[in-house]
Amino acid sequence: MYVIIVGAGDIGTPLIDIATRSGNEVVVIERNAERANRAADRFDCLVLEADATTNNTLEEAGVEQADAVVSTTDRDATNVMVCLLATEYEVPSILSVVHNPEHMSLFEQIGVNTIENPQQLIAEYLYRSVARPAIVDYMRIGEDAEVFEIAVTENAPIAGKTLTEAGEGDILPEDTLIVAIDREGEDRPLTPRGNVRIRPNDLLTVYSARGADPELTDVFGHYEDQTA
Repeated sequence: MYVIIVGAGDIGTPLIDIATRSGNEVVVIERNAERANRAADRFDCLVLEADATTNNTLEEAGVEQADAVVSTTDRDATNVMVCLLATEYEVPSILSVVHNPEHMSLFEQIGVNTIENPQQLIAEYLYRSVARPAIVDYMRIGEDAEVFEIAVTENAPIAGKTLTEAGEGDILPEDTLIVAIDREGEDRPLTPRGNVRIRPNDLLTVYSARGADPELTDVFGHYEDQTA
């Protein structure tokens, strides 16, 4: 893809790293000289030290051929302006960070995909790591549902049971699904089926309609996860 990333700060820099390492053609626009120079030194991409809220800058960045424009600055006003200009060039994918929830409607009106308050997301993730140390990674879906990864311990109620046995024995709640099994020695994750037997040390990807509450983490042998 041809990607224009606006901002080379705390959010933009990791995105630049991922996008360039993935083999995309990346152009970075950063008005701060120090950040622009740092990005130019670190990454294999074109870096423009300029104001992204002007048509001239976006055209110099190649906006007319861009597959995506992502605005990551710490100012919502700047991000809105960049997105508005990008829509004029009919860029297929326009994304932005939104720091103030009150500004979400502005982005929604122009049809921009958004990530709301990334600092808050990071804070919630860090708290979750403290509250639920057994959970390797997670993603919230809606208000309550979650998809998360968790390892099975030796003394877990589900260890040694097939998925059918776990369901019929009321070990695994009805609103919970195991969607993938990452097992040591296997080249790829296993597709869960009724006759697949869960082993200790399996890393499971789990969907739960009610989230990863303590009763559910107990099923996988993690009795320490009791913090609300």
